[in-house]
Amino acid sequence: MLSKVNSANAPNMQVSTFYVGKYFFGIEVVRVQEVLRSQKMTMVPLAPPVIEGLINLRGQIVPALDMRRRLNLEPREAEAVPMNVIVRTEEGAISLIVDDIGDVLDLEPENIETPPDNLGSEASELIRSVYKLKDSLLLLLDTDRTIDVGPTH
Repeated sequence: MLSKVNSANAPNMQVSTFYVGKYFFGIEVVRVQEVLRSQKMTMVPLAPPVIEGLINLRGQIVPALDMRRRLNLEPREAEAVPMNVIVRTEEGAISLIVDDIGDVLDLEPENIETPPDNLGSEASELIRSVYKLKDSLLLLLDTDRTIDVGPTH
């Protein structure tokens, strides 16, 4: 069951949205550096399986995390061209490889709710809250947990 997140007098939140499989995700705009088409990837031996490789972003080396693997979803179809959402972190930029890009949405805090209890264990770790849209749910990612790909992943 969904319950409201405390939002008394909170300002609207802007999120950058994207798709991974059939799921619609959002990350706070302040965490997104830029969005790019698929980039040439350099593989990294012995990296955790969710790390697709490294991309060269105007001279900056950025690790690329495959969101399909991170969420334990089926691999992307070979002809599908992924997109990169470059996210700012304390350690530097990281690319989230996603299926498609959505829009920037302005969310009213009173419609943000805690995630339902019946999410899978991997998803429940990553989803901070949900937002009810007219025809779907927007899953708001916890960016820090999403990019934490320690040795257990």
